[in-house]
Amino acid sequence: MKQTTVEKTNVRDRIRKIEGRFEVLRTILAIAISLIIILALVFFVSDEPLNVVYNLFVGPLTSVRRFGSVIEIMIPLMFTGLAIAITFSANRFNLISESSFHFGAITAAYIGIFSPFSAPLTILLILLSSILIGGLLGYVPALLEEKFNASVLVNSLMLNYVISHFANYILNNVIRDRSSSAIQSLPLPEGVNLGELVSRTRIHWGLIIALVIVFLAYIVIDKTRWGYSLKAVGRNEKFARYAGINVGMVTILAQVVGSSIAGLGGAVEMLGIYDHYLWTSSPGYGFDGVIIAALARNKPKYIPLAAFFLAYIRAGADVMNRSTDVPAEIVSVIQAIIIVLIASQAFLSKWKQKQIIKVSQEADMKGAA
Repeated sequence: MKQTTVEKTNVRDRIRKIEGRFEVLRTILAIAISLIIILALVFFVSDEPLNVVYNLFVGPLTSVRRFGSVIEIMIPLMFTGLAIAITFSANRFNLISESSFHFGAITAAYIGIFSPFSAPLTILLILLSSILIGGLLGYVPALLEEKFNASVLVNSLMLNYVISHFANYILNNVIRDRSSSAIQSLPLPEGVNLGELVSRTRIHWGLIIALVIVFLAYIVIDKTRWGYSLKAVGRNEKFARYAGINVGMVTILAQVVGSSIAGLGGAVEMLGIYDHYLWTSSPGYGFDGVIIAALARNKPKYIPLAAFFLAYIRAGADVMNRSTDVPAEIVSVIQAIIIVLIASQAFLSKWKQKQIIKVSQEADMKGAA
């Protein structure tokens, strides 16, 4: 009996490894297929395809400033990608991170402009406030689902419109710089920013904040009891409830934590890049987070890699757009193909099934012997 238990454990471990390899292989192939399709399109529509390919894939490496743009784009993507990954890990499609990021930024502008405290205390107050406000926004659709069984996806999407209009109201009626012809806020006071991390670039200390948050999320989700409960709920909610896990508490907390991180990301973006608040509409980083979470398979440790990949492609597309006859919108094609292939359960599923059956048959033959 002891030997049988050990063998069953070994079989389960081998199946988990197959499933892990399957997810990695499927992601790599999705990226590769999308890039191959893009190359085919470039050679079909461009008069200078080799120059297009060079600028798209090598362009971001040709100067410090261009590579700095990659890291600059990567920072907000890490925040929203991690926020969505945590939320999706609980099998809840709450997209309020779009609003949390947006409102985190305008919260940073409001507090920065009107704060009576010194610059360091103001920055600390901004970061803490953005976390709190982001969490409150995430709590609304989560609570509606828990209490009234209302679709969290629908509620979060509709709330995004409300928050966007409210942010515009604050911009136009509370913090707007009336002396400027542009639609922008009053300037942030001197020193209310995250500072330059790398000279000759706009890489700021928000990069370190983002990496620390990703590391803490990895520790919590992969090394703690709550992280185990989160993954159990995401994989099989009925089993988790049967095992005694408070499913409602876990799912609500996951959504609150995720949206808190997105709110922090908005504040970091505001303090790191801008000296005026300029957004008249939501910047879309929350929806970009869905792409990052899909590429990272909702695993925090892969979020920086996924964010770097998308940021690099976008920076390359920008170089390509300014240097060739192909528009930067070609990146949208890459994103769409990746999402379709990753979301498709049938993509490579036969290969995974054959590998699992092979392992099971080998175990049966050993048992019979």
